[in-house]
Amino acid sequence: MARIVLTILGVLLALYVVFGLLIPLITGILKIFLIIAVIGVVAVAAVTVVGKLTK
Repeated sequence: MARIVLTILGVLLALYVVFGLLIPLITGILKIFLIIAVIGVVAVAAVTVVGKLTK
Protein backbone atom coordinates (compact mmCIF):
# COMPACT_ATOMS: atom_id res chain seq x y z
CA MET A 1 0.00 0.00 0.00
CA ALA A 2 2.78 2.42 0.91
CA ARG A 3 4.55 1.62 -2.34
CA ILE A 4 1.47 2.57 -4.37
CA VAL A 5 1.01 5.82 -2.46
CA LEU A 6 4.69 6.76 -2.88
CA THR A 7 4.53 5.90 -6.59
CA ILE A 8 1.53 8.19 -7.04
CA LEU A 9 3.26 10.97 -5.10
CA GLY A 10 6.38 10.51 -7.23
CA VAL A 11 4.36 10.77 -10.44
CA LEU A 12 2.61 13.91 -9.18
CA LEU A 13 5.94 15.46 -8.20
CA ALA A 14 7.42 14.62 -11.61
CA LEU A 15 4.44 16.23 -13.37
CA TYR A 16 4.79 19.32 -11.17
CA VAL A 17 8.48 19.61 -12.00
CA VAL A 18 7.88 19.20 -15.73
CA PHE A 19 4.87 21.49 -16.07
CA GLY A 20 5.60 23.92 -13.23
CA LEU A 21 9.33 24.43 -13.55
CA LEU A 22 10.87 23.11 -16.77
CA ILE A 23 8.36 24.29 -19.37
CA PRO A 24 8.30 27.92 -18.12
CA LEU A 25 12.10 27.85 -17.91
CA ILE A 26 12.44 26.59 -21.50
CA THR A 27 9.92 29.11 -22.85
CA GLY A 28 11.73 31.92 -21.03
CA ILE A 29 15.05 30.90 -22.56
CA LEU A 30 13.46 30.70 -26.02
CA LYS A 31 11.99 34.20 -25.60
CA ILE A 32 15.41 35.57 -24.68
CA PHE A 33 16.98 33.86 -27.72
CA LEU A 34 14.23 35.26 -29.94
CA ILE A 35 14.83 38.80 -28.67
CA ILE A 36 18.59 38.44 -29.22
CA ALA A 37 17.96 37.12 -32.75
CA VAL A 38 15.66 40.04 -33.61
CA ILE A 39 18.25 42.54 -32.32
CA GLY A 40 20.92 40.78 -34.39
CA VAL A 41 18.80 40.91 -37.56
CA VAL A 42 18.11 44.62 -37.03
CA ALA A 43 21.82 45.30 -36.46
CA VAL A 44 22.85 43.40 -39.61
CA ALA A 45 20.18 45.19 -41.65
CA ALA A 46 21.30 48.59 -40.32
CA VAL A 47 24.96 47.88 -41.11
CA THR A 48 24.02 46.67 -44.60
CA VAL A 49 21.92 49.75 -45.33
CA VAL A 50 24.59 52.13 -44.01
CA GLY A 51 27.25 50.30 -46.00
CA LYS A 52 25.28 50.60 -49.25
CA LEU A 53 24.44 54.27 -48.68
CA THR A 54 28.07 55.31 -48.19
CA LYS A 55 29.24 53.93 -51.55
